[in-house]
Amino acid sequence: MTGSQPRYRIGVDVGGTFTDVAVVDEASGRIGVVKTSTTPRDFVAGVIDALKAAMSRHRVAASDVVLLSHATTVVTNAILEERGAKTALIATRGFRDVLELRRSARARLYDRNQEPPAVLVPRHRRFEVTERVGADGEVVVPLAEEELDAIVEEIGNEGVEAVAVCLLFSFLHDDHERRVGARLRAALPGVPVFLSCDVLPELKEFERTSTTAVCAYVGPLLVSYLERLERATRALKLPPLHVMGSSGGVLDVAESVKMPVMAVESGPAAGVIAAAFIGGQIDEPNLISFDMGGTTAKASLIADGRIEVTSEYEVGADANVARWMHGVGHPVKAPVIDLAEVSAGGGSIAWIDPGGGLRVGPRSAGAEPGPVCYGRGGRDPTVTDCDLILGYLDPDYFLGGELAIDTAAAEAALREKIAEPLGLSVLEAAAGVVEVVDHNMAEALRIVSVERGHDPREFALVAFGGAGPAHAASLARELGIPKIIVPPIPGGFSALGLVATDLRRDYVRTFHGRLDRVSPDEISEALSTMEAAGRAVLAAAGVPEARRRLRRAADVRYTRQAYELTVPIEDGTIGAAHLAKLAEAFHARHRATYGHDSPGEPLQIVNLRVGAIGVLEGLDLKAGDAGNGAVDDARRGTRPVYFKDTGAVACDILDRDRLPSRGDAPGPAVIEAADTTIVVPPGWRARIDPRGVLVVEEGGDG
Repeated sequence: MTGSQPRYRIGVDVGGTFTDVAVVDEASGRIGVVKTSTTPRDFVAGVIDALKAAMSRHRVAASDVVLLSHATTVVTNAILEERGAKTALIATRGFRDVLELRRSARARLYDRNQEPPAVLVPRHRRFEVTERVGADGEVVVPLAEEELDAIVEEIGNEGVEAVAVCLLFSFLHDDHERRVGARLRAALPGVPVFLSCDVLPELKEFERTSTTAVCAYVGPLLVSYLERLERATRALKLPPLHVMGSSGGVLDVAESVKMPVMAVESGPAAGVIAAAFIGGQIDEPNLISFDMGGTTAKASLIADGRIEVTSEYEVGADANVARWMHGVGHPVKAPVIDLAEVSAGGGSIAWIDPGGGLRVGPRSAGAEPGPVCYGRGGRDPTVTDCDLILGYLDPDYFLGGELAIDTAAAEAALREKIAEPLGLSVLEAAAGVVEVVDHNMAEALRIVSVERGHDPREFALVAFGGAGPAHAASLARELGIPKIIVPPIPGGFSALGLVATDLRRDYVRTFHGRLDRVSPDEISEALSTMEAAGRAVLAAAGVPEARRRLRRAADVRYTRQAYELTVPIEDGTIGAAHLAKLAEAFHARHRATYGHDSPGEPLQIVNLRVGAIGVLEGLDLKAGDAGNGAVDDARRGTRPVYFKDTGAVACDILDRDRLPSRGDAPGPAVIEAADTTIVVPPGWRARIDPRGVLVVEEGGDG
């Protein structure tokens, strides 16, 4: 960087309870965070209020901001709350019910009474047109264009707000779909039309139809939200808005509205990117990212600095621990960072089931009314209320003292709803709630580690989110993880990921054939087409040519398998050596994933992929100045804190900002910061890493 004018990057992450804003000074690497309450009634107003608060607190002028990135929950919320656009679907004659037929996958295999997820497009708005393309891409039945007038008229009469078009094998021959799309756009100019040949030119009819229908269902809502937000940020004279994509890069608004499913896991993706970034800063390449916020907890694994991405994802799942299950939501075949999510956050409500068992979640108090202790009308005890009662949280220093806390109200709610019905003391009930929620979250960590073939004992746990560092030690002990890393601004850490990532757009195209029989020239031609589209997008986004990167990959499987693994393809002109290395990479990936491989078995390419990346300038973060004295200088006092193994014991309460670099703080202790609380149990100790990151490890004196 040259010149003296400051340059700032700002990231805004809207969570279920709080909206977080991270501000990073590119020159010094200093970071700041502001947390404001999320405003579900008007997310745009909440984002703008949070931006104004952050810019005011950190004295940032709009003219000094060079990047503005945003993580939104609009797409996921629209599906979860079933309030998307009134959508129509046009399919090949005989195939309009594919959304309802789904796959045979079931979340609960032996539950005969389980209901399938709601269908986004009801049957009376699913239309058929006579046409047929064969599996070889040749036209079998020509498109009956004369049928389109009646379909268009009926769609208009229904007051449809968006249309999805998904014809059989359109990824091989897209002419029919494009003619249908042209007729719809001419007759219904105000209605967005999504074609599957644009959204997902890929094999698997149900997934392609579902992905296109999801785009149409959420598209108008996302467009409305982003247009309003863009107008508001332009009024503040801020730079163009970027949106976090689910695969781990930001997109400009124009690309986001073309592919709404790209923003389906916007916030969680930002958190994983931030975890990988901080791992690179402190030379910790093997990490398990753990993000516990107000409504959910998310986990993802980073091995050798590499973030895992999957295209097997379902949005709208309603089960408590269901991210990794099939048959619980609406499949979207878009690149998504591989993570597990549970309905377990600070706002998760504790309740007693009809059998007398203690349960936590999936219902959450959210931002409105929030936990009982917030004093905003909440009546049901939450995890945050229990953390307060157990002594983990300081009622006088919540959010740095900005939010008044009512401990008596939390105790009264827990006593009435949980403790007395179960014959427990309030303290025992609070400990039980925390133990249940910790077990639920440990399951997510097991999914991304043990069930992916990794030993969690070989990884460090990066704990963030407002509640993550308070619960991290309990999860680490359960899985044998020896080290916890609490990054800078843990309460707003996902927002930091928004300014530490690159611009990214992903492309996919079906390319079906035996690996030992395909033509390298045909593969090169298919990749070149996607690469040209990627270069055009990066050029339109203003990315200099020197910072443009293209990454290739292929979905490969054994010939008798139904599911694929994605493996990278090396740069350069495709030849026999490239295909041999692709085969080697697949066998190694299969062995790591499933514990075995079959080198003699023929391989099949299913899809080709290209990621177009605009590399932003690197950041060198500074977590803040550590204290210069002894650990005793950071002591605020003591208070009783409950631990499972010891009961309530007197704990040192330490100020995170005054802990000295390299100084050891043995447990039991509670370390407080403005945006989070770190619990150090007996037998563990905390220290400040030379880079300013807090590290909690086994081996304390307690």
